[in-house]
Amino acid sequence: ICPRPRRSGVSTCCSVSEVDVEAARARLAALKAEAKALEREIKAAAGHARSPLAVPFPELPVVGGVRFAAGAAGVRYRGRDDVMLAVLDPGTAVAATLATSATRAEPVRWCERLREAPAPAGPQAILVNSGNANAFTGAAGLEAVEALAAACSRATGAEAVWLASTGVIGEPLPHEKVEAALGALVSGLSAARAGDAARAIMTTDTFPKGAGEVLELGGARVAVAGFAKGSGMIAPDMATMLAFVFTDAPVAREVLQAMLRRLADRSFNCVTVDGDASTSDTLLLAATGGAGGAPIAAEDEPRLPALEAALGRVMEDLAQQVARDGEGATKLLTVRVTGAVSDASARRVAKAIAESPLVKTAAAGEDPNWGRVVMAIGKAGEPAERDRLTIRFGDVLV
Repeated sequence: ICPRPRRSGVSTCCSVSEVDVEAARARLAALKAEAKALEREIKAAAGHARSPLAVPFPELPVVGGVRFAAGAAGVRYRGRDDVMLAVLDPGTAVAATLATSATRAEPVRWCERLREAPAPAGPQAILVNSGNANAFTGAAGLEAVEALAAACSRATGAEAVWLASTGVIGEPLPHEKVEAALGALVSGLSAARAGDAARAIMTTDTFPKGAGEVLELGGARVAVAGFAKGSGMIAPDMATMLAFVFTDAPVAREVLQAMLRRLADRSFNCVTVDGDASTSDTLLLAATGGAGGAPIAAEDEPRLPALEAALGRVMEDLAQQVARDGEGATKLLTVRVTGAVSDASARRVAKAIAESPLVKTAAAGEDPNWGRVVMAIGKAGEPAERDRLTIRFGDVLV
């Protein structure tokens, strides 16, 4: 390869073989790949800047009938836990609310099938990985969920294995890495490790999210505890998030599923950050029956309202924590609508306000521009008497 003559008029000539060029190119590609890997490690080690709206992780009550574990499989991250396992005692009822996206991930489709299948009498398990969503991965995605379910069943004795994955879309899940971590996960199972499980499912989250409550139900102590992850692609139906809620109350599966649908509509399906819906949303509610007593098997059962209220408080808390951790968020807004012609109408008006980019920018810039709220109400397409509208920011009538 001979360069052009220098301005001095003196030319230089050198010779590099084609083999050396190809070797140099290969070395450069390897160095670039190594640099990217190191960059990911640095980000994982340093973590993301903690949200200014972050809340401390609470001390969750122990829920009888469920044990947790967390471990490092190296799916995408290094030096941190990225897999969580929960094992549920025999007799546990599990309800699910799942992503409705046309491009939903294979684990979501797997959970859809479990939700429709007869409830197993034996133990069940929940296996979750972070770093890879196993979404839009074709036949490789189905192979991964089948392999993971089979491996987890062998390791835990579970008759049903609920799966969830969160992270990058479009890359095949290296399921063999998760399978290799199962032995250590099973050895580390404990009723007190819900916090570790919550941290293992984080991706771009800046803080782990948990909530819990203890109540008396029919003379028995009942615990409710849950954790969630979510930060981006947050919009109703559902937010891009994973959430797992557990109670040791005895509840029949059909009643539990109906209750979960109601609670999801009042909590996670009311969250919006960026308006994008995810491929991987999974909300599981497990009732182990560990607190004892006869199952709540009907909607008019006297114990149901108190349990539903407690579960609702926990799920609303988790949903708000997801909103607090919206990528780059510095404000948390709660929209309350009164005087609407119906609950459904109020919900549509609230959603129009909450999803308005102009309302969001006004809040971010700390500009009390109530005209943007008026605009959002008008575009909702719901009945509104414009001359009777009242708008408040907090307690201030504007």
